[in-house]
Amino acid sequence: MKRTFLAILVSSTMTVSAAIAGGHGMAPMVMASDQSVESGIVTAEKVTAGENGWLVVHRTDADMKPGPVVGYAPLRAGENTDVAAILTEAVTPGDMLMLMVHSEAGGMATGVFEYTLGAKEDGPIRVEDKLVMSVITAQ
Repeated sequence: MKRTFLAILVSSTMTVSAAIAGGHGMAPMVMASDQSVESGIVTAEKVTAGENGWLVVHRTDADMKPGPVVGYAPLRAGENTDVAAILTEAVTPGDMLMLMVHSEAGGMATGVFEYTLGAKEDGPIRVEDKLVMSVITAQ
């Protein structure tokens, strides 16, 4: 009985380890801090993505709902560091920005950011029905 249980435990552990390795072993996440936007760029220190996609900068407010897109940058599957998104419209100190991981899926062209608020093309990634994002305040 002990050997059967041990064999099942080892087999399960190997299956989980293979699944984690196949998915780069890292959960999608965005790590960013409040920062100056004077240069017209917003930077995330670290972004982990399960697939190629986009770091998208949305306006937001105290309600913490994603608003219009004001910048984006491409992401590679896995860990990305110092990801810089060029702002496509003016952002002033005090504005709240939501940096969010979006997919490359569903669009008409690979490598072209096609998302508009509420669309399915290049839409947001969710983990357990929660958006993968970080909110910062422009300085």
